[in-house]
Amino acid sequence: MTNKKTVTQISKFLSLVLRHKPETIGLELEANGWVAVETLLRKMNDFGKQIDLATLTHVVENNNKTRFAFNEDGTRIRANQGHSLKIDLGYATKDPPETLFHGTAQRFLESIMESGLEKRSRHHVHLSPDRATAIQVGKRHGKPIVLTVLAGEMHRDGHEFFESDNGVWLTDHVPVRYLHIETK
Repeated sequence: MTNKKTVTQISKFLSLVLRHKPETIGLELEANGWVAVETLLRKMNDFGKQIDLATLTHVVENNNKTRFAFNEDGTRIRANQGHSLKIDLGYATKDPPETLFHGTAQRFLESIMESGLEKRSRHHVHLSPDRATAIQVGKRHGKPIVLTVLAGEMHRDGHEFFESDNGVWLTDHVPVRYLHIETK
């Protein structure tokens, strides 16, 4: 089928066009981020990214971060979260677990401990349900460090949380007072 390097390249390109710059291939996303699979495939092929439905399905089903999802009948696709575009993913607020985790690089720690976790150009701050996932996220940015987020306390204090289809927890901002540095 498709080798691991090709799958990774396609996944990164899908992240670009479904989360950040659909105009790269002349794509227009619906308000909630969906696009017709047929349109995506045509636009990618026209752009020179050769892909067919079987390969796209393989990429979606085997993405270790479950970044993408098909709708129920498989005719549309979108990124699950992480957009820098204005997208309404339609997630309902949800009570989070007592603790969630955020993986980052040690070099960002000082800034985070001054202003908290900020969404910056994204729609939300991304939080992991477990330490292992947070460590993997942190490794992408340098020497990893894990912050424990007192999500239950935040929620009781009026902060909203959402859970994306792939289990990533989302919130607008995590103030410093709800953060603890993992010392392991």
